Amino acid sequence: MSARPTVCVYDAEGSSSTVPMPDVFLAPIRPDVVHFVHSNMAKNKRQAYSVNKYAGKTPSAASWGTGRAVSRIPRVQGSGTHRSGQGAFGNMCRGGRMFAPTKTWRKWHRKVNVTQKRFAVASAVAASAVPALVMARGHKIEQCDEVPLVVSSSIESLTKTSAAVALLKKFGAYDDVEKVMSSKTMRAGKGKMRGRRFVARRGPLVIYNNDSGIKRAFRNIPGVELADVNALNLLQLAPGGHMGRFCVWSKDAFEKLNAVFGTATEPSTTRVHNGVPYRMPKLQMANSDLSRLINSDEIQSKVNTPKEGTKPAVLKSNPLKSTVAMAALNPFAVEAKKKYAEAQKKAEQAKKTKKTIKKSKAVKEGKVTYYKSMISKD
Repeated sequence: MSARPTVCVYDAEGSSSTVPMPDVFLAPIRPDVVHFVHSNMAKNKRQAYSVNKYAGKTPSAASWGTGRAVSRIPRVQGSGTHRSGQGAFGNMCRGGRMFAPTKTWRKWHRKVNVTQKRFAVASAVAASAVPALVMARGHKIEQCDEVPLVVSSSIESLTKTSAAVALLKKFGAYDDVEKVMSSKTMRAGKGKMRGRRFVARRGPLVIYNNDSGIKRAFRNIPGVELADVNALNLLQLAPGGHMGRFCVWSKDAFEKLNAVFGTATEPSTTRVHNGVPYRMPKLQMANSDLSRLINSDEIQSKVNTPKEGTKPAVLKSNPLKSTVAMAALNPFAVEAKKKYAEAQKKAEQAKKTKKTIKKSKAVKEGKVTYYKSMISKD
């Protein structure tokens, strides 16, 4: 957020003065609030649409009923053509109605809380003073001396587009207009047939207090939009729900921001809702540097000192699976385990010896029977 106390005001001659920064530039920057409000406000420009209520229901069709080994979908009547006997009406049929046909009484528009809208506008205004956010939106502000760009109130009396272009070039804001001109491309979609054939990026937003010809001067410059400081619109300040619009302020409009949004101590003098003057949103934390807060002397003086002499927590282990844990519980378990292992080993060896003895006996007996059979043959 911007925390500078003053900002420069440039005039056509090149000289500059300073004015104090309005308090609205210290408002919390809330992308979540801006995105929510923008998405709901953008829905209020939509027009209702629907398909014809008779679409897909014009043929004379009736079900054949059961007993013909076909489905009970209505079928086109008549004979002698391919169309007769085809399914009709259903959304799965060729030429049938669509599933859940669109209706004009859908809920197209959305109500947005007035306080929420004002919060979003204040956030968008504060974000327009952060060069990083302005550049992240894609605006070309490298040639600008300062953001926000404040120009003397003589800008409001311009009536010629050539004078407006010269002014933007003088303050380094025309690079953003050239970006808009080079970005103009044909729309990729059906909108080409509906009066919105080309698309382009957004350029600077010129904010004024009184229209003494400024609209006429700037309205024909590609990408440039104008806004009255008394009726700032979130759809212009954060196009697409993305904060950081490059704004060019007139001095009168810039100085009127405190009256429109109020200050840290005083409410707004122009905005009243249900008889209550509007107050600018404030941050919940005056300092968001948590590490600095926790390590501050004020907080550390209240924190309990770390305990000494305590044993570190030991991870519990299952004695039936861990030899070390079993040894701690039963010192004789290790010896018993060894004895059991030795006994097992002896038992296995005895088993092997018994097998070999049995095998040798069987071999000997086989040989004896073989020799006896040979002798009896002789």
